[in-house]
Amino acid sequence: MMTPYTGEGASEAAVAVAVCGGLGGGRRSRRAVRWAAKYLVPHAHRVVLVHVIPAIASIPSPSGELVPVDCVGKDVVEMYVRDQKSIAQRVFLEFRQLCGTNNIDTVVLEGGDPASALLKYASDSGTKNLVLGSSSNFLRRILKGSDVPTTILKHSSNSCNLFVVSRYKLVVKFANQLPADDANCSTHVEAISHKLLGRRGVGLHAYPTSDQKSFISTYSETSQFSEVHDEGELSNEIVKVPTHKKFGFLDYIKDMSFMVFHSTKKGESSAEVSKLRKELQSTLAKYHQVCDDLFHAKTKVQLLSTECSLAERKVKDALEREKILKKIAAEERAKHLKAVKEVEEAKQLASLVQETLQRQNAEPATAKVSFQKSEIIDFSNSKWCQKYSKDEIEEATDNFSEDKKIGEGSCGSVYKCTLDDTTVAVKVLLHDKRDKREQFLREVEILSRLHHTHMVSLLGVCPENGCLVYEYMENGSLEDVLFGDGKKPLPWTIRFRILCEVALGLSFLHGNKPEPIVHRDLKPGNILLDSNYVSKIGDVGLAKLLSEVVPDGLTEYKETVLAGTFFYMDPEYQRTGTIRPKSDLYAWGMVALQLLTGKHPKGLIMSMEEAIKEGNFTRVLDKSITDWPLAEAESLAKLALRCTQLKCRDRPDLNLEILPELQNMVNEGNGYFKSRQDKIVLPKHCLCPILQEVMDDPYVAADGYTYEYRAIKAWLEQYDTSPVTKQRLSHKYIIRNVSVHSAIQELKLRASLPPLGIN
Repeated sequence: MMTPYTGEGASEAAVAVAVCGGLGGGRRSRRAVRWAAKYLVPHAHRVVLVHVIPAIASIPSPSGELVPVDCVGKDVVEMYVRDQKSIAQRVFLEFRQLCGTNNIDTVVLEGGDPASALLKYASDSGTKNLVLGSSSNFLRRILKGSDVPTTILKHSSNSCNLFVVSRYKLVVKFANQLPADDANCSTHVEAISHKLLGRRGVGLHAYPTSDQKSFISTYSETSQFSEVHDEGELSNEIVKVPTHKKFGFLDYIKDMSFMVFHSTKKGESSAEVSKLRKELQSTLAKYHQVCDDLFHAKTKVQLLSTECSLAERKVKDALEREKILKKIAAEERAKHLKAVKEVEEAKQLASLVQETLQRQNAEPATAKVSFQKSEIIDFSNSKWCQKYSKDEIEEATDNFSEDKKIGEGSCGSVYKCTLDDTTVAVKVLLHDKRDKREQFLREVEILSRLHHTHMVSLLGVCPENGCLVYEYMENGSLEDVLFGDGKKPLPWTIRFRILCEVALGLSFLHGNKPEPIVHRDLKPGNILLDSNYVSKIGDVGLAKLLSEVVPDGLTEYKETVLAGTFFYMDPEYQRTGTIRPKSDLYAWGMVALQLLTGKHPKGLIMSMEEAIKEGNFTRVLDKSITDWPLAEAESLAKLALRCTQLKCRDRPDLNLEILPELQNMVNEGNGYFKSRQDKIVLPKHCLCPILQEVMDDPYVAADGYTYEYRAIKAWLEQYDTSPVTKQRLSHKYIIRNVSVHSAIQELKLRASLPPLGIN
């Protein structure tokens, strides 16, 4: 067993082993701990594992920023340092196991320079033996610079034995155990082969003191150090260097990081020299390669510089050519502008001449149109259409108040008001649209001659404001009912009836004499519903009187401005510009598909065709209706698809095919309506206890019962008791019963729908 040389009191010597974590540092530290456990720990009364952490100069804040310790309280700094040292204690777990004993102390030091921290600790604690791990590659250590073992060997005091353990060598620096005297002290630096140390079992205490002669070889003035190659003696592995002889050798040691003596084993020295030579050759080869690459790079730079110069010359020439071309282009542009100006002047002159000729030719036609318009206005004074003044309209609409506005579109706004004790809808056309003025006159002309159950009635006009007075439709448009928020779904019977009524309205328009009328803008927004959901066609401002109807089988192209809404516009009308009565059938078919599906028109035709083809018709039906008559609904869908054919000649006839088929569906709806009406029984809470009739305006009295408003008001004017309980009422205030009113309205809708039929 080996023990370190400590002089007198060797049994009381303390051992400190420096350790660190990480991949490389952990490997060196494990090597040092194993060596100390084998040779030093068994002979030491105290063993300390020492780990150095970086000096703490800042503390992380909760936000992640680093705060200098000078800006933080002392207690916080101390607590943070304790935490960091506690975390650093984890490094010792592995090394404590390597020592093979539990009598191990651990110390965590803090410092920016580990070597200085270890030297200070060894000096302050009186450590006798300090063990460190080192790298085995001598060349790597030289290239890297002074590491911790090297620094400690250079600057350590003579009060501690240093042991630097590497993979193949053990470097030892012995302390002077005698009183500090430069003449008598000596420092021992030896490089010992681990192989020989393990093979011979030599004890470290066998080294002689400085006043004894070296039994191996002595440093002399004629040689820097001696190396004996006899493997049979211990002297072949150890070289003693006395420091009391002043031969300049100590100065050499100070300049070096630490002295490593060659192993006397020639094979090991030769192998390391050979390895270093190979590394040197590899480095030289890389250097030559870099020189070659540099030469090629310089050549390439010169070539690129030449090319750059050529390119720069070409760019300069191109810029000069561009400057010349711009000048030529500016001259040509000036000539062109001059020519254009002359052409414009000629056009203006020709236009002026043409306008003059047209004005002369149009004077008779203008006089005729003015006469016709005056006839229309005069006709508005008949019993069918009343003429209103501007003041009457403004007073009825509260000067066109936003509170009375019920709708707004591209043509203008619609207001709800009262004229002649009748609730009406006033349509105000935009004043800044000349074409809207023509539309206003056209609508007056058409509606003044049309009177049909399923056409919105024109009640009056106001030529000053461009206003049309219509009958008021309580339930708004079909589009509002189908797609408005909070609207209850229409029963299928009402949907079938609406389609029948719209078809009847179209039949009336198309059968007008002497000129058929085509609506051109039939859509859910222009189908209005009254209080009983009876439908009427409105907004005939885009309607057209056909003086000559083009046959369905004939394709005729006309230059015209298309009118209508895109998804409801006849494809053949879009393509050719020719309008026919069957153009309205395309829009009717789209409305029918929307009533069946409850969806918007985009992609609706294709979706319905695919559903019928796949035999999955119910997939596209409106899910809000649960009692669809599937056979009739599918027949209606197929009829609607025939109406939406691309060509007019492929669409069915309105009077000969569509109306008869709708009659069969109407009969089915009437039977369903009758059976449903028989089952409806009004609840008792819908009846007024005083009148015993269904209430129109239910109010709750103080007794908790609900009465018709006019009945309970008359009762309370005469009595202060309840009509039902006959007890005295606590007060005479009444409150409207909104929930009962809504229930009554719904029951009335279900019970009082008129039978379906074709009038």
